[in-house]
Order: sequence, then structure tokens, then C-alpha cells
Amino acid sequence: MAPIVGDPGPARRAPAPGALAAVQAFINSADLESGDEELADPDRLRAWLAGRELMREDEPLSEATLERALEVREALRELAEANNGHPLDPAALETLNRAADDARLVVRFDRDGLPRLEPDAPGADGALGRLLAAVFAATADGTWARLKACRNHTCRWAFYDTSRNHSSRWCTMAACGNRLKGRAFRARRRAVGATISKSGGEDRTRGAR
Repeated sequence: MAPIVGDPGPARRAPAPGALAAVQAFINSADLESGDEELADPDRLRAWLAGRELMREDEPLSEATLERALEVREALRELAEANNGHPLDPAALETLNRAADDARLVVRFDRDGLPRLEPDAPGADGALGRLLAAVFAATADGTWARLKACRNHTCRWAFYDTSRNHSSRWCTMAACGNRLKGRAFRARRRAVGATISKSGGEDRTRGAR
């Protein structure tokens, strides 16, 4: 599989390295905040996968295949969220395991004698298998843990965390980090205000007695 440059996202972060960039781009093919969808129909899915050399352009795709592909995409987003401290949904694992079965992933050895996962299935099943194989390889080389989904639940954009201690939580501090910090600050102020108001009311009641 040829290396693909993924979408660096709203923060203009560097994309994930190597084949993991295709996984990142696949997750980000849906912008949850704007509602933009790159894979709106089977033809667009075919063009997307073929453009990244994950399948041949002349292979057919159905609506059912599109639905399965979108389920795999959101399951991968769940995995990226788990890399950012979110509880992992068991249903996402079931989706990915089914996709791995459909892809018929097997171990192959390259010319240097190094093993890798490759799909035996053709078409979209094989293409999705190549994305799962990229996740497997990234887990082995330590890069997978750095692919995260933004903690802003309305965003969930996949970004590659290049910080030394793997501490990045948002796709960008300017867009999501400051927004969520502002929400938390306002919530704390409201909580403090409510406590003070309640305390003042109790004091006035005691004074009236």
C-alpha cells in the first residue's frame, strides 16, 4: 500500500506517519461538526479507496458495502477516542472483528523476511482490511496510541499527537481546547454562584427567626 497523506485537520497538525495517515483520513472523511460527508454514496467511497490505492477503481460497491464501511469508520473513531481516555464501546470491537473476518486477513512475509498483515478478500472488504492492517502495524511500532479523537464530543476529529508525553487532548487548542475550557469555567462560576445564593438565603431565613 502506498503511503497516503492524511488530512492534517483544523489545527494544521502534521498527519499521522506512513499508512496510518490513511486511517486518519478515513476517520476524518466525515466532519461531525459541519455535517460534511466525503463518502456520501458508493461511487464516492470507491473513488476515495481507489485514490489511496486500497482497491481497484473498477470493482463494484453496493449501498450495503457503503453502510459497512461507514460502520467501520465510526468504530475506528471509537478506538481513537479510547486513545484519548474515552471508554471503549464493545460494539466497536465487534464491528472491527467482523470487518477483519470479511477481509480474510493473513500474515505475509515481504522480501526482507518481515511479516505483515494482508487481506485475501477483494474489493471494499480488502480495502477495509488494509486499513485494519495499518492499525495493527501502528500498534506494533508504537504510533497507534498517538492517533486520537478530539475530546470535544461535537468534534471528535482524528489528530496525531506529537507531544512528548502524549498529552494532547484536543484537535486544536484554539478551536476546541479553549472552547471546552471556557465552558468548564462558566459552569464552575454558575455552581459557585448557586452555592452563594443558597447560602445567603439560608442566612436570611435564620436571621428572620
